[in-house]
Amino acid sequence: MLAYNGLVMPTRRLFLAGVASCALARGGRAAPPVVVGSKLDLEGGLLGEMMLLALAQAKIAAENRLRIGPTSILRSALLSGAIDLCPEYTGNAAFFFHEDGDPVWKDAAAGYARATKLDYEKNQLVWLAPAPADNSWVIAVPESLAREQNLRGMEDFARFVRDGKKVRLAASAEFVESAAGLPAFEASYGFRLDARQLLVLPGGETSATMKAAADGISGVNAAMAYATDGALKALALHALEDTRHAEPVYAPAPVIREATLASHPQIGGILAPVFAKLDLASLRGLNEKVAVEGEDAGAVAREFFRAQGLLR
Repeated sequence: MLAYNGLVMPTRRLFLAGVASCALARGGRAAPPVVVGSKLDLEGGLLGEMMLLALAQAKIAAENRLRIGPTSILRSALLSGAIDLCPEYTGNAAFFFHEDGDPVWKDAAAGYARATKLDYEKNQLVWLAPAPADNSWVIAVPESLAREQNLRGMEDFARFVRDGKKVRLAASAEFVESAAGLPAFEASYGFRLDARQLLVLPGGETSATMKAAADGISGVNAAMAYATDGALKALALHALEDTRHAEPVYAPAPVIREATLASHPQIGGILAPVFAKLDLASLRGLNEKVAVEGEDAGAVAREFFRAQGLLR
């Protein structure tokens, strides 16, 4: 048996893959490039740029297939072998394997371990070391309201609602209806928003929900957001802390096909120090550079490497 990042895998399968890779090299043919994909969103593209840069520094040939589509398209591409490597979120594995009701996904380490086990056993996909950031759903309120009403965490927001204060939340239908969204917050913190306190926006883009809260559109003073949203600071919004872990943990991690990792076993060690630097504050700041300041994701990735001593 052989272990990658704590995951034990059959030695024979990896050995044969390595033999095949060596045979190609002896025949004078270069191994195919590692195809790196990502989702359409800005954060996915940024993480993908970091992965491409790390591979380039290690002189591993790679092909850029970033921002190819939503989660379903990226997942299909990975399963089919159309791409070899991509960033994914641990919490999404709960939905891949129809376990979204299991509390294991609300624990960072346990959820990562479950994703690793299930995806390797069924699909021969390997989850490499995750980032410490968590891109779960959050509820955000204007900083001015947070200061006035002492709203720092979801316990404070629940008290605010129960006290009958004015609340109107802008959110997507998915957030309002999904058991893992607003209902999870309501159950964990003991509050309830009725239909009059909701502005359900089509599409579910957090840029629209956050803008509504920041500008007070239609009486909105709270918004569905993601914890690593880059526009939170620019819009002067405060993300309320989920201290009771109502939400699953969505830690970003590289996911790679086993055959690709067998051909390039150093990839885990190459990407680990990159993702280790991506805590919540740093990832939110990097997203802000792309989403708000309009900087190129590749340039932001390179500057991050330079600032963190990762650029060679």
